[in-house]
Formats: sequence, C-alpha cells, structure tokens
Amino acid sequence: MKMMVEDNAEIRQAVKVYKALGEPTRLKIALLLTEERNLCCSDIGDKLESVAGSTLSHHLKQLTDCGLLSTRKDGTYIYYSVNRVMAEKYAPYLLEI
Repeated sequence: MKMMVEDNAEIRQAVKVYKALGEPTRLKIALLLTEERNLCCSDIGDKLESVAGSTLSHHLKQLTDCGLLSTRKDGTYIYYSVNRVMAEKYAPYLLEI
C-alpha cells in the first residue's frame, strides 16, 4: 500500500501545531480563545487563574509561533484570537466544542 505524503513544510507545520497543543495549559488557552475572541494576556490569565504571567506569555508565544493564534496590537496591549484557518486545517476539534 502506497501512502500519500504531503510536502515537508506541511508536515513540519502540523508537528508544530500538535506539539503546541500537546501541553495542557496551551490546549486550555486555545479552547478559551475559540469561545472568546480578542483577549489580552491579562484577560486570559484571569480566566485560567493558576498560570503565572511569564509562563502564560511563553505559552501564548508557542501558540502564536505555530500559527494557531493571531494577534492584534492596540497600544501596549496584544489581543489574541484563534486563527480559524489553521485550526480548521490542523485542529478542527477546537472549533467543534
């Protein structure tokens, strides 16, 4: 049986997304942002409660770097939302909940 393998860039992107979502706190952040769009770091921290600010920033960076989160800057605040195109492609279950 012959398997159809997509190009290496697609595979690398999928691995980045799955690696980011493989950490429980990052998965919670992604799920939260599918329910509520445009939250800043402090809003996300308030809703998750038990995550330190520096740790939260690290998690947000991982999710942004893999393309799963989109950002919008407004003054000194950065607002985060789920990149629905990436979620549909690599993690459609995020959008089904």
